[in-house]
Amino acid sequence: MSKILGDIGERQAVCYLQQLGFTILERNFYAKFGEIDIVALKDDVVHFIEVKYSKSYDPLERITPSKMAKIIKTAKLYMAKRAEVRPFCIDALIIQSDTVELIENISII
Repeated sequence: MSKILGDIGERQAVCYLQQLGFTILERNFYAKFGEIDIVALKDDVVHFIEVKYSKSYDPLERITPSKMAKIIKTAKLYMAKRAEVRPFCIDALIIQSDTVELIENISII
């Protein structure tokens, strides 16, 4: 996906999450082994959200075991750097055409 489409998708994702009551803590958190698209807080749980946007394929298929391992490592680093002691989980936010869907707890840590 192009950077422009990615940015549009992430902005749409942020608005959607805020409507659901999430507080956005950070966008595009980078570590040497990966990136988290959105870090958000809701009900005292930190959510690490991978945003996937597509018009022509199932975006969830793009979250491979290798990608998931990188997300988990990056999430653990985020928690350690911020001395967070809250529970956290990995979510996927899928954007397809006019549909937005949040899939929570694709991996519970």
